[in-house]
Amino acid sequence: MLRLPFHTVNRVPMLLRSRRIHSTFPWNSSHKGLVTPRHSSSPASWRIQSSARGTDLVGVYTDLSKGKLTAFVVLTSMAGYAVAPGAAHVGPLLWTALGTALCASSANAFNQWIEVPYDAQMSRTRNRPLARHAIAPGHALGLGCAAGALGVGALWVFVNPVAAGLGAANIALYAGVYTAMKRVTIANTWAGSLVGAIPPVLGWAAATGGALGAGAWVMGGVLFAWQFPHFNSLAHTLRADYSKAGYRMMSVSRPRLNARVALRYALLMFPLSAALPLLGICDPWLLADSSIVNGYMAYCAYEFWRRPDARHSRKLFFSSLVHLPLLLILIMGHKHMQERRKKKN
Repeated sequence: MLRLPFHTVNRVPMLLRSRRIHSTFPWNSSHKGLVTPRHSSSPASWRIQSSARGTDLVGVYTDLSKGKLTAFVVLTSMAGYAVAPGAAHVGPLLWTALGTALCASSANAFNQWIEVPYDAQMSRTRNRPLARHAIAPGHALGLGCAAGALGVGALWVFVNPVAAGLGAANIALYAGVYTAMKRVTIANTWAGSLVGAIPPVLGWAAATGGALGAGAWVMGGVLFAWQFPHFNSLAHTLRADYSKAGYRMMSVSRPRLNARVALRYALLMFPLSAALPLLGICDPWLLADSSIVNGYMAYCAYEFWRRPDARHSRKLFFSSLVHLPLLLILIMGHKHMQERRKKKN
């Protein structure tokens, strides 16, 4: 699954160690913002720092749902809706956005509820709401269940059953499959990328009444392939944190494979972009425009493959952040021009 925050680590252990997490939450920590309760592993010893109310509670809910990531997921879903054939209608579009946001929030809440003991060990995640004791586990679990039920329900009632099924699949894959695989096998990256590929397919299904043509799978493929240069470059910089928490990541156990996979999928963006004009979804000029955007990210991925260090991982990561929005804008723009050309003829 894609990760938007980026932090630099200076020292990286060369050996991945398989670790059992001996501590149970609540744990002792001197880190600012964490509570140090009495030594007990019973649920009764869980204490939040203070009762969050009003704007504070909104902030906690936003952090629990990973607000920036959820917004990004909604935008990719809207891109799928915009590229799909047929006229866009405001009502289904808004319900699709709301349903997608609720499903993504649910998946993220479940993920944090499951991973709270490990989040507390990583500098990047130890200030998340559950790790810093800003909200009780039961509260977070209830929020995840409510958001999931409302999101899938909204998609089912106001959009269509196919979109609702994809929303439910997104929650199940992220919270039930990807989250569990992170501590078992490096194949978790492929599972996470599959999660990232669902939103544009969901948006397409919402626009077409549930029909999934070849264009839907190409749009999903674009998001699937993009995840690897984006996440693998981030994971390279965070490999010390991942190793400390016991996560099985390519960047830790097989760093050369990590860089090679990033390059492989960056190159895959070329045929995926070319498939859209071939399917008649966009005009042929997309081939030229997308090649420039894809070419720069592929160049950064090549440099990262040649020299997998912090400087080149950062360069690839930030190029991926620029790459996807530009590519989606190009796809939507060329789709619009294709439709205008058809109307004139």
